[in-house]
This record gives sequence, C-alpha cells and structure tokens, in this order.
Amino acid sequence: MRYYKNIIFEKPLPKEIRRLDLLPADLHFHTRHSDSATRVRDALKLAARRGVGLAITDHNQIGGVAEAQRQGIRVPLVPGIEVSANDGPHILLYFYSASDLKDFYRRHVERNRRNGPFTAIRLDTPDILDRREGYACIAAEAHPCGYAFLNRGVQRCVAGACIGEEVFSRLDALEVICGGMARSHNLRAAGLAVTHGLGRTGGTDGHLLHELGGVVTCAEADTVEELLDAIRARKTVVIGRERPLVEKAVMGTAVLPHHLPYTVPILQARWEQSLPRIRKFVQGRLNR
Repeated sequence: MRYYKNIIFEKPLPKEIRRLDLLPADLHFHTRHSDSATRVRDALKLAARRGVGLAITDHNQIGGVAEAQRQGIRVPLVPGIEVSANDGPHILLYFYSASDLKDFYRRHVERNRRNGPFTAIRLDTPDILDRREGYACIAAEAHPCGYAFLNRGVQRCVAGACIGEEVFSRLDALEVICGGMARSHNLRAAGLAVTHGLGRTGGTDGHLLHELGGVVTCAEADTVEELLDAIRARKTVVIGRERPLVEKAVMGTAVLPHHLPYTVPILQARWEQSLPRIRKFVQGRLNR
C-alpha cells in the first residue's frame, strides 16, 4: 500500500491526539436535518464525550448547524454544509462564521434547491465555487473519486468529461479519508491532493451516531478558525479508517427511507448528471 505523509489509516484516539497539541475534528457528519436520524444534541454530546470537534454538513441544508449553536454544548463546531452540485460533485464548504454560512445558504443554495431536498441543486460546480468567492470559507471536495457508479466525485466527473480538470485549482482541499469509501478510493484521493497541491481533510460521512469521530482532521489549533487556516495551508493530519462492508450496508438501509419520498426528483437529477457521459459514449460509437 502506498504511504502518504500525514494520512494515517488507523482508528483515531482523540486523547492521544490532543496530547500532541492537535485538535481532532470529524468534518463530514449528517443529522436529522438531512438524510440521517441522528439528533443534533446527541451528536454534540458524543463529540464532547469523545473529545473531537464537529462539522455538521447536512445536504443542502443548514438547520443542523443553527440548532447546534442553540444547544450551548461546548464542542469546536465548524459551520458547514455539503452542497450537491448539478453536475455531480459534492462540495463541502466550511465557513469561518455561522452568519456567513447562513448568508451563503440563503442567497445561493436555498433558492436553487429542487423538490428533493437531498439531491443536486440547480447550480454546477463552477457556479458554486464562483458564488463562494467573497466569503471566508474553505472549499473541499467530498469523496472525490465517487460513490460506486454515481457521479458524486470531482475526479469521476473530470474523467467523464463532465467538468474540466481546472476545477482542482479552485478547491482548497480534498477529502482524503471518507469513512464511506473503499480504501482504494481514499488512496486515489490522497494521490490527487498531492498532484494538485491541495489541502487534506477527512470525515466519516456519518449518518449513524456511533460513526461520529471515526475519521478526524487534525491540526495544531486551539480554535475552529485556526483549524480552517491549517487546511488552507496544507498543515493537517488525517486519521481514520473506512467502515466495514456490513456497517456500510446498515447505514445505507437507515438512509434509504429519507430518500424514498423524493425518488422522482432524485432520478431526474441523476439522469441530468449522466447525460454528458451518455453523449460522449454515443459520439464515440458514431465516430468508429
């Protein structure tokens, strides 16, 4: 297995990490405000007990972040959102202030949502990255090598000619350990981060409470702001392991009921995302 500096495929031990003067944070976690049954208060209490920071990154939604702020539980809380782009990628945006997150959501995400709240909004990746300009935030691509056959990763979209490779230059970081991905996908993501000179983040992509903290992004930081600065400066250590296949199946079963009511808009979005690949395939057959 190829070795990448500062990317460690082991179970995180937050107490040991903190003894090294590093702040660990799970930067990809979902709550009942999107496609999870996990209550915000439960997530915060567990994060506090385990000694990790947390980014609540619900799909196209910020209700979980707003609720977390009202709870008053002392946890390093990163104001975040996972924006599902119309052309496929899932963009994790981490803001330095919750007020900026709220403004970005109201101006650019909320008005472009489809009927299905968890599916792709009506903005492509370049549009989303254009609109985040002017905000103090970090843009990282979630699971950049994609989920299974789905167009949910920037590298998969680049390979399929859905997006130009220049998109990498507009990102601050790539998620190099995603708990829901296979090791091979995460290793490819790590290689892409090196190739394109990008920062490194990691998160569980957790939807079940017990998953929280299974992958963490670590930095010499005392505050959320310093953690985000470290991501931008490419000074993070990512520690974690992927979920076993059985646990992935359990999570998939738990998530499915949240998506079923929106089957039609989800399928419509998937069809639109697949069109560039279909056109490329047909054109290739015609040119033979």
